[in-house]
Amino acid sequence: MRKIFFILALISIVITSCNPTEKKIQDKNSNDHLVMATLWFQRASECRALYYQAFNLAKLSLDKQLATTSNSKPKAVVVDIDETVLDNSPFETNSIRTSKAFTAKAWKEWVNMAKAGPTPGSFAFLKYAESKGVETFYISNRSVDDIDITIQNLQAFGFPFADKDHVLLKSDTSIKTKRRNLVSESHEILILAGDNIGDFDEILEDRSSAFGFSKVDNMKEQFGKQFIILPNPMYGSWEREVLKSERKLSPTEKEKLRKKQLIGYEEL
Repeated sequence: MRKIFFILALISIVITSCNPTEKKIQDKNSNDHLVMATLWFQRASECRALYYQAFNLAKLSLDKQLATTSNSKPKAVVVDIDETVLDNSPFETNSIRTSKAFTAKAWKEWVNMAKAGPTPGSFAFLKYAESKGVETFYISNRSVDDIDITIQNLQAFGFPFADKDHVLLKSDTSIKTKRRNLVSESHEILILAGDNIGDFDEILEDRSSAFGFSKVDNMKEQFGKQFIILPNPMYGSWEREVLKSERKLSPTEKEKLRKKQLIGYEEL
């Protein structure tokens, strides 16, 4: 009998000692959820096709608006930078391989490399817009401290209007309304392109009610016309609503919340 108790006690000790290790492993591998998203972004021809489709629509809409506008202001297109005209997916790859959480320091190290390449179709569209006398303004939530290196990255690939008059980065708020309004004071904005719903209108920033779906539904006629949305499954402000919490969550807790938000048979 004592032998049986000894074996059970030993098993209990082994299980107890293993659990913290398993939790540490789970918490360390905090970027596993990015694997399929980043792989799709980099390797799926469907992703590439969606970019071409978006910028083809932008070109068609631009031509139509140029032919019908009666506004005398100079014309402009406004684009986001990251995952709209520049591809930062190698940064996500590094996060996956190192199992390190996102930090401002890590992001700045990547930005300073100025190695982000152009997304499919973005350069051709902006050069087409330039040929039609339309200026490009880049409104991004990169830090204003990164202005010089960001312009350097854009210029390396020949993007038009990549200068301090046309690149408007974040100084105080990530909401882009003030910067869009600044462009609207001098130009008529014909196209807005971005991978985040907040790139189009401040009203879309609030997702607290049904993830903001109804707001998108109310503005559905704008998409493919003035609003050009690009695919980005890797990150975005949408995940803040999925992970809504009043405290800092561990990687394991985040993963549980992500799974909880999935729609399954029982929700249908």
